[in-house]
Amino acid sequence: MSEILCHWLNRDLKVSRTVSPKSFAKAFSNGYLIGEVLYKFELQSDFSEFSESRGSTAKLNNFSRLEPTLHLLGVQFDQNVAQSIITEKPGAATKLLYQLYIALQKKKKTGLTGLEIQTMQPQTNIRLQELRSEAFRERLKNLIPRQTDFNLMRVTCRFQEKCKQMKEDLARMNIEKFEKFQKLEEEQRHFNIEKQRLNRRRQNEIMAKIQAAIIQIPKPESNRTLKALEAQKLMKKKKEAEDVANEIKKFEALIKKDLQAKESASKTSLETTDQTTTDLLNTYSDDDYIKKIQKRLEEDAFAREQREKRRRRLLMDQLIAHEAQEEAYREEQLIHRLMRQSQQERRIAVQLMHVRHEKEVLWQNRIFREKQYEERRLKDFQDALDREAALAKQAKIDFAEQTFREKEIHEKMAAERAQARFEKHYGICAEILDQILDLCTKVADYRLLTNNSLIPHKIMHDWKELFFSGNPIYEQTSLKHGTAEATGEYFIELEKRNLLDRNDYEDYKNMVGEWALPEDMANSSPPSNNYILGHVLQRLIEKSIPSQDAAAETESPSYAVKGCLLGKTLSGKTTVLKALQEDFPIQVLSIDTLVLEAIRAFHDNEQASGVKPIRKEHKGDPLSGVKEIRRQAQDSLSVPPAPGTSISLQEGAKNGEAEGVKPSDSFLSLTVRAQLGAKSEQLLKKGRSIPDILLVNILVNAIKNMPVNQSWVLDGFPMTLNQAQLLEEALTGYKKKCKEAEKKKAQMPTLALGPTPSKEAPPLPSAFDFVVLLDISDNTSLDRMNDIIAKEISHEISHENIGHCGASISQDKSVDRNLRDQIHHRIVGFSDNWSSLEEWFTEPQNILTRVNAEMDEGALCQKVKEIFSTEIVNKKAKVEKKLEEKETDKKAASAEAPTTASPLSPEAEKDKESHLHREISKISPGKGRTPSEIQHGKQDSQHEVKGKKVSPKGKPQGGKTPAKKSPGGSADTSPTPTAPGPPKPGSEEWIYVNEPIPEELPSFLVPYWELIEKSYINHIKTVLRYLRENQHTILSYLYETRTSFKEFLRRPDHKQNFVSQWQTDFNSVPEDLWEDEETKAELHQRVNDLRDRLWDICDARKEEAEQERLDIINESWLQDSVGITMNHFFSLMQAEVNRFQDTKRLLQDYYRAMESKIPLEDNKKFTRVPLIQLDSKDISENQLRIPLVPRISTSPENVTIKPKVKALLKGKIDPSLEGLEANFEVDEKIVIDTWQQASMAISHMVAAEIHQRHIEEEKETPPVDSKEKSPQSGTNKKAKKEKEAPKKKKAEKKGKGKSSPVAEVSPITISPEELAEIEKKNELKLKIKEEHLAALHLEEVATQFRLELIKTKALAVLEELVTKVVDVYKFMEKWLGQRYLNEMASIEKLTEVARYYIETATKIQNEIYLGQEDFYINGDIKVFPDAIPPTRPPPVEKEENGTLTIEQLDNLRDQFLDMAPKGIIGNKAFTDILFDLVTLNFGTNNFPSSWMHLTQPDLQEITSLLTVNSEFVDWRKFLMVTAMPWPMPLEEELLETLQRFKYMDETQTGTITFEQYKQAGLWFTGDEDAKVPDNPLDPLPFNRQEHLIEFFFRLFADNEKDPPLLDYTQMLLYFACHPDPMEGVYRALSVAVGTHIFRQIETPMLTAEKTSLSTVSPNEEFPEAEENVTREERELKEEKDEKEEEIPENANTEKISLETLLKVFGGGNEVLDANRFASYLKIENIYAENFIKTFQDLGAKNLEPIEVNILLKHPYVQDLIANYVDYKIPDIKMILQRSEHAQGSDGERSPSRLTEEKK
Repeated sequence: MSEILCHWLNRDLKVSRTVSPKSFAKAFSNGYLIGEVLYKFELQSDFSEFSESRGSTAKLNNFSRLEPTLHLLGVQFDQNVAQSIITEKPGAATKLLYQLYIALQKKKKTGLTGLEIQTMQPQTNIRLQELRSEAFRERLKNLIPRQTDFNLMRVTCRFQEKCKQMKEDLARMNIEKFEKFQKLEEEQRHFNIEKQRLNRRRQNEIMAKIQAAIIQIPKPESNRTLKALEAQKLMKKKKEAEDVANEIKKFEALIKKDLQAKESASKTSLETTDQTTTDLLNTYSDDDYIKKIQKRLEEDAFAREQREKRRRRLLMDQLIAHEAQEEAYREEQLIHRLMRQSQQERRIAVQLMHVRHEKEVLWQNRIFREKQYEERRLKDFQDALDREAALAKQAKIDFAEQTFREKEIHEKMAAERAQARFEKHYGICAEILDQILDLCTKVADYRLLTNNSLIPHKIMHDWKELFFSGNPIYEQTSLKHGTAEATGEYFIELEKRNLLDRNDYEDYKNMVGEWALPEDMANSSPPSNNYILGHVLQRLIEKSIPSQDAAAETESPSYAVKGCLLGKTLSGKTTVLKALQEDFPIQVLSIDTLVLEAIRAFHDNEQASGVKPIRKEHKGDPLSGVKEIRRQAQDSLSVPPAPGTSISLQEGAKNGEAEGVKPSDSFLSLTVRAQLGAKSEQLLKKGRSIPDILLVNILVNAIKNMPVNQSWVLDGFPMTLNQAQLLEEALTGYKKKCKEAEKKKAQMPTLALGPTPSKEAPPLPSAFDFVVLLDISDNTSLDRMNDIIAKEISHEISHENIGHCGASISQDKSVDRNLRDQIHHRIVGFSDNWSSLEEWFTEPQNILTRVNAEMDEGALCQKVKEIFSTEIVNKKAKVEKKLEEKETDKKAASAEAPTTASPLSPEAEKDKESHLHREISKISPGKGRTPSEIQHGKQDSQHEVKGKKVSPKGKPQGGKTPAKKSPGGSADTSPTPTAPGPPKPGSEEWIYVNEPIPEELPSFLVPYWELIEKSYINHIKTVLRYLRENQHTILSYLYETRTSFKEFLRRPDHKQNFVSQWQTDFNSVPEDLWEDEETKAELHQRVNDLRDRLWDICDARKEEAEQERLDIINESWLQDSVGITMNHFFSLMQAEVNRFQDTKRLLQDYYRAMESKIPLEDNKKFTRVPLIQLDSKDISENQLRIPLVPRISTSPENVTIKPKVKALLKGKIDPSLEGLEANFEVDEKIVIDTWQQASMAISHMVAAEIHQRHIEEEKETPPVDSKEKSPQSGTNKKAKKEKEAPKKKKAEKKGKGKSSPVAEVSPITISPEELAEIEKKNELKLKIKEEHLAALHLEEVATQFRLELIKTKALAVLEELVTKVVDVYKFMEKWLGQRYLNEMASIEKLTEVARYYIETATKIQNEIYLGQEDFYINGDIKVFPDAIPPTRPPPVEKEENGTLTIEQLDNLRDQFLDMAPKGIIGNKAFTDILFDLVTLNFGTNNFPSSWMHLTQPDLQEITSLLTVNSEFVDWRKFLMVTAMPWPMPLEEELLETLQRFKYMDETQTGTITFEQYKQAGLWFTGDEDAKVPDNPLDPLPFNRQEHLIEFFFRLFADNEKDPPLLDYTQMLLYFACHPDPMEGVYRALSVAVGTHIFRQIETPMLTAEKTSLSTVSPNEEFPEAEENVTREERELKEEKDEKEEEIPENANTEKISLETLLKVFGGGNEVLDANRFASYLKIENIYAENFIKTFQDLGAKNLEPIEVNILLKHPYVQDLIANYVDYKIPDIKMILQRSEHAQGSDGERSPSRLTEEKK
């Protein structure tokens, strides 16, 4: 049934996968093929949703979709059937397919479609079916496990197998260990046995010596009787005979060994010498063999004679020795008789010897017993030692395994950490590479935008800044208002913008980079810093921020050295600290010990009885008293550090409440240490770790309870960065100080630096004086841990027999075990935290010292001691230096003299006298202050200035007093004739005025200056950002303009339509009119018309392009861009002007406050720099906050080009660009006018300030005489100019009558003290005025310089912008002209081509293409098709030289296959078949025409050549021979083909299919170089070789199997045939074995076959045949000579089996064609029996494979190879040629000749 279904599926339905009965269940297990069957019958519309996968999900999907369709057909299908099919249950899929087959056949008969069947169902059934389908799907889900379960099961099985394998390996290792242990025990046992044997031997030797010492008394000899003598002689003769026989046997054995050695040597020589082997195996060497046998017999006879002589000589020697022995025995008997004693003497001697012997025996027994006891004790001791050694060895093995596992764990953790680091670094590198790629693409984008121009330095610098800061170069999101959201990309873009803004501002501020001074300003130096303004701001900030340095430390510094010792676990910290504690008075603090002591204090109920001395470690109020400690304990269980630290009490209290600790009265009465211990114990009981803050509090409490000058070192603490920060905060309070320093630094001015730059805050002192790291590797730490465990194991073994172990040892053991379990986590934790700790201890103050701890203990301790000694010396030097500085400061403060009046400038001295009178007049009770108030204010100012370093050189204020001149102008008393000039305000020698100011003034001016700075910086950054963005906008616009113009030039031009129409008309001209002159003239005229029309199109396009260029030029974009750029630069000018106005106002308020004046109300409006009006809208002046300047564009007609403008044009003047250049001149003039306006505004503000001061002085000073107002000599010209303007204004005011009348002042008497006070006051006012005006002047110079720089930069930017635009417009003109010329040239080419075709009178078949500026003839497109070529007839094979065609070969194969499927047929039957086919060939075409002349004898001769064993013919061999010519394969080609077949045969069955056969190929291929005939009507040449390859498969394949299978080895054995039969046999053996078999060297001789062949074809009748034979013999001889190569030593070592040998020699095949082949079966059995006998002769008793070289040496095999002719290729063509020759020479044969031929 399965075969029927397979036939139906494969042949009828043709499913996508071939189905066989064996793979039926597997093919339908996923339901895909079932769905395909239903889909082919149009029943499964959703077949596209099916999946071919074999996963559980795919199966569930497929069967769920199949269930409704199967129920619709009436096929029984439920979840059980589906599960059976899915699990590939045998018969389930076949049954379902059979039911489906029946249902589909019924459906096919009815002719209904699936939709019609479904509509015929009732509605209720449809709903019920849907419910059933849903239920089926759910049940099927439960039955089919998920794919993950399958995967998990597969993984589980794999791991179970792996576990099983590991268990087997472990069992094998245990067995090996057990065997090794048994071997050791056996060796020990053998050693003990040997030892006992030696002891026994020694004991026997001692006993033998004892026995030898005993005198043996011989017994009286018996009477010598005749029988006794005869018996004695008989025994001697027997003994002698035995000795002689033994000697003879030994001699014969030696002789046999010599003979065997000679025989083996002769055999070896026979095997190695090929010539000897050939001689021995030669059948004609019988005489030599007989001679050798005779020679061997003679040698054996001679050897026998020599052996007999040696035997006689040996017997004579033994007889002589025996006689000498008898003579000695007789002499001994004679002497014994002569020395015989009496009977009594012998008896006494015997008794004495017996007594002596007994004593010796007793003594020996006692010694033996003692030895036994000693041996027993030694054995027990040795057993105990062996037992301990075995235990120690086992413990060592266990320890080694444990160590190995720990190292593996550590290496795994290290590998994970390394992998994490690698991933981190890989991510960083990937990010860097992405940024590099972005930078490269950004450069490419810029080069693309700017037409491959160089990148400016500024843009590249910005990109580099973004690259180095790690920000993306490309824009991530937009920052426009209303579009950006608070996303990550938004913040990144904001950070990028801020970074670029900061860089631009720094460049602008420092005048570097883009804002570097240009060439025309290079000679002028940039303005210097306004130190006066910086001094003012610094003083205001110091007034607003009270100095924290006033609260100096009252306590003396401590000499205590503080440090910590860090390192990995088991790095030697505790050991080193113990050694350090022995030599230095230090306190070692271990956090573990402190926690245990705190817990112990809680258990001991330690009460706070009194106040302990508390250590002061930082600035601020320390903890004092028990009350304060208790009060803090009530707030928090953690000990709070001193005020100013970051560990808050509230946080500790919250933690305490959260942990559940409720303080009570008894709890609060405990000490702080006990409270902390209670907290720690509670956390530990809950299984939680102690937090860092609690550990730090415990440690800080222990430090504060120590004496002040006590040095201490921490053991392994801190372990994390958080602990280090908490400890630092608790001991020093660094966070608060850092915040104060940052706040102070943030308030320092950046636009003006003070004369004494603010000192950078010194680095805060660290809580530690030194930190030492004991650095060891992870492996060293593990090794030390292992050493500790090893010592513990040895200690346990040594104490095991004692039976007692102390509690401390068990405790240490548990500690070591915990340490061993946690060692890896501790190492990893230290490695993770050390990088941050190292940075913490290194960056602020480098107090970290690394020590390599991988050294011996003594050297390490000595190294740490040296470090500690150095730290003690350094600490002492630091403390002494600090004390000296304090002492110096105290002395300097006490010795500082009162400040004196500051020196005045020459201008101040000029006005000194006049101001004196003014001040005297101003002293009145209503307006001024009393002298006492003045004196009081003076004292305040002196107190304020006292103690401060006002001068940069550190000189106190008033240190210099100017020399006073005498009234008469006499010289000064100083020896120098000329004194140095007075210092200028702001110089280093200038002493600034530090008069008291109101307290509320800094609170107003400092925020005002911060606002000035902030607004100025933000304004500058914003403008620079807009300039930067505007530059990118310009580049983008220019690029878009270029690209759009290019696209405009490349717009479609419709010229191709006219060209195509002309080509159509041209090709449509009849062929008979091509040569007509009038027709040619008409065609030429049409070409001219086409050319004119195309020219018109080009001219129109050129005009359009020029108009487009003019439209682009006349756009207002350039004017708008220039206007926007100018407005940006005007905004920069406005920022500078605003800064100057605000700074002037600040200086005015500051100095007026110093003069105790009320600040003026500034009613004037701020100066506004006008901007460019971009649009033409009219705006009223009331609506304008900023004045606007209209732009006046000049027309090109009124433009006169200046030289500078000509330089911009760079060549001939373009009228369309003249307007741009004129507008540039106007813009340049606007920029210069605006700059001048801003500069004049600055100058006017300075002049107004000076005028304001003079007005105030005039108001305060009454009118004086002209004598007093006479001009005074001086050197400062600027001061004079400043005084002239106020005088003129004052005169004008007086002229107008606006001055108030001056009241007369009554004379007032002034005391000398008051006069001196007034003089000092006037000098101070003059100095304030001078300092104020100097600060204003410096600010004016800086602002004017900035304005000029902005103006120069604006002109350069505008010039660059105009130049870029002009270049783009010129490029556009160039592109336009070039394109027009190219189009005209292409039209000319088209005209030339058209005229050529007209003159040659040929049609234009390929399309002529004219598009844009390109012209070519498109060879891919033809306007009219080519002529249809005639169809070529199929190739036909022709008969050539009597060769059978492929069709004839196939016909013969089919006939022979029907008669003899196995390939063997009788020779008589074969001859009859051939004769019938030849005689009946008419109409059948079985043979070529040359075969028709063959007679019965010729056919018999052909049969005899093909006969196998004289009776049978192999018709496959006949067809193979008749199919020639085909390339004769070499042996190497046969072996290569065999290897290819084996490679294709994956299952190694020995057979392949046709597809595999074609893929592997033979040693020759099809005739690919066949020449294709030129005539299309001729057929292609017939590829005979390709068809032969396919025919050989059909010839040798087994067609009974489906698909047919080819036994490739059997086929290659056929092709192993050769003209030389022996060579054919060796080729067949090589094919059977698979490697090359070397041929044995032999003498060439003619075979009987050749002689018979020569007799059959005599020379006189067939000369051509004779020539062929001689040529073949010559070729064979040459081939043999070539193959007589040197045979290597290890040649033919491959093994061959009996079956393979029978297959080669035709003995392995079974003949089943007919019963008449019984005789052949008999011959095969003879071969098999002979081969079995040969194998047994060669030593293969069980017929196992033997080596080929051994097999080839056997005579039977050699004889068989020499006489086996089945592998000879018969020469059938020779018979055909002979037949044709006979037929041609004699058409009619005589009867006698026919009879001769028959004979």
